[in-house]
Amino acid sequence: MIIYIYLFSWSLAGVFGVDSVKSVSVTEGDSVRLNPDLTEIERDEEITWKYNTIMIAKTYGKDSKSRFYEGSADGRFRDRLKLDQTGSLIITNTRITDSGEYKVFSKTSETPLNIFSLTVYAHLSVPVISRDSSQNSSSSSSSCSFLCSVVNVSDVSLSWYKGNSLLFSISVSDLSRSLSLHLECLDDFYSCVVNNPIRNQTTHLNTDLCQTCSESYRAG
Repeated sequence: MIIYIYLFSWSLAGVFGVDSVKSVSVTEGDSVRLNPDLTEIERDEEITWKYNTIMIAKTYGKDSKSRFYEGSADGRFRDRLKLDQTGSLIITNTRITDSGEYKVFSKTSETPLNIFSLTVYAHLSVPVISRDSSQNSSSSSSSCSFLCSVVNVSDVSLSWYKGNSLLFSISVSDLSRSLSLHLECLDDFYSCVVNNPIRNQTTHLNTDLCQTCSESYRAG
């Protein structure tokens, strides 16, 4: 699967009440801490965490005892959950399948005290720039065509830049397409950037390749 990427900035959503949803993003393999807004009284109560609608963890207030339902949710959280004294849920070695809603409840509340929307993104591969011979065969002697590609990614976009100016961009919805850019053989700065909402990878075009391309046409 080939995908292409452009950069998005990311920040946690603010908290505007117990019914608001906090958005959290993390890269696969990293740990994440979900920090609920609990009062001192609530911390002394029995606190329950749910993944979507499935109970995954419980802490017993003052006793600071925790229980993890590792067989729930198809066992996906086995040996990867922790609870601290504040009631925060820690997920280690995150996986793409951990994405979803996490809700925290107190024993005396039927509605969630907090809701977290977690998105786990795959690692980004470094984009690869190569000569596109299929385009070069029909190009004029003053231009070359290059293809930038990236593999094994999802929820991404890929962009070509000339200096700091965006030239072309393809988003994740264009999974079946390849991105190619016809470049005039000029001494300029080009780069290909692949991004998801929290990270990016960049490869710069060696303009010597364009010069070599032009010389090969003249020789022909």
